[in-house]
Amino acid sequence: MLFTPLLTGALETSLNNLLFRDRSMKAARQRLAGKVLRIELEELASPLVLVFSELRVDVLGQSEDSADCTVRSRIPALLKLRDRQQLPVLMRSGELTVEGDIQVVQQLVGLLDLAEWDPAEWLAPYIGDIAAQGITQALGKGASLLKSSFMRRQQDVAEALTEEWRLAPGPLEVVWFNEEVDALARSAEALIARMDKLEGKR
Repeated sequence: MLFTPLLTGALETSLNNLLFRDRSMKAARQRLAGKVLRIELEELASPLVLVFSELRVDVLGQSEDSADCTVRSRIPALLKLRDRQQLPVLMRSGELTVEGDIQVVQQLVGLLDLAEWDPAEWLAPYIGDIAAQGITQALGKGASLLKSSFMRRQQDVAEALTEEWRLAPGPLEVVWFNEEVDALARSAEALIARMDKLEGKR
């Protein structure tokens, strides 16, 4: 199957760039040296086998080595492991199951959490530094524009509800209404107390 070699090659290059370039992560990487992690995904017919050494990680479609740890999951759940706090959440929900030495997957998730994800550095080997930086900046500006546009739309809707359509009261109207309700409640309590006094005199 052609898809698996392409996938394993791309994943291997990405993981080595991400996890084995930064010297500050050396101590964390050494904990994984000699370990084998098998990942079985529902979307793929064959597993992904990650074989860690001190200098790199090899990603294989098949392996004769017995795995120290086997993870079974789906791609969307696996992508959530970028945040290490998601591992216990996914395991409790049943979206991800772990067999064998759980420390292997915990250490890999910890490494991914430490790694800096810079899209420009990933693209640079393929399209050059300047083009990669330009594309990354353009994507960043596009995301910022989308975010600010979304926030403007939210504000417009809120103003339309309170000012134009009068479907929701404004903040000052809510404060005034609450004060009126409190004053009415106090008046009612005073009236009840006065009536109780009159009843007592009889």
